[in-house]
Amino acid sequence: MLDLSFIFMQATPPTEEEIGTYKRLIDLILKGGPLGMVIVSVLLVLSVMALYIFIERWLTIKKASKIDQNFINNVKAAVATGNIEGAKALCRSTDSPIARMVEKGVMRIGKPLRDIDAAIENVGNLEVFKLEKGLSTLASIAGAAPMIGFFGTVTGMILAFYKMATESNVTPDVLADGIYQALITTAFGLFVGILAFVGYNLLVASVDKVIFQMERTTIDFMDMLQEPVA
Repeated sequence: MLDLSFIFMQATPPTEEEIGTYKRLIDLILKGGPLGMVIVSVLLVLSVMALYIFIERWLTIKKASKIDQNFINNVKAAVATGNIEGAKALCRSTDSPIARMVEKGVMRIGKPLRDIDAAIENVGNLEVFKLEKGLSTLASIAGAAPMIGFFGTVTGMILAFYKMATESNVTPDVLADGIYQALITTAFGLFVGILAFVGYNLLVASVDKVIFQMERTTIDFMDMLQEPVA
């Protein structure tokens, strides 16, 4: 088992300045009042969800994009020699969307090219759906987080104006809770929304690259089937 204790032994404890920064941040959140803390808690949950989705999808997509450059050549050589079972075994030993698409095509060898192409396309659609799993949730977080933050802004301003109308002696301290709630929730909501939006676009771009690889491999495989037998 990998010993990671040295990492914790070398970790330096937080400085007094860092501790003071954390305390001030917690104080700002607490000054937002009960509703402000609820909104910040919701945004914190959304930020954890967004981070988990991004890391999990990033690793999955990165793994899907890795494939041996000689894979299609090896499959082509096996099919050319009539070793269909060898080509299938090669595909099954490679864990990637491209390999599963090619395997479906190899299994359909002998049938009309249109049927082979349709079978590969169906598998490709399923693989793309798997790659895009969770991206809609990440996009929803990117859109919902700023709106939740703005909700805190509205409620915070309502609280501030309510106290302004009901208090006989209006001082900055009287309005502070509502203003703190308005500013903190807005800032946190925008922060979570921006990170989720950037993460979503990075993942979409990565999925597009994988789709391009899948389409290129499909074309190469279909061209291979149409080559005249020597």
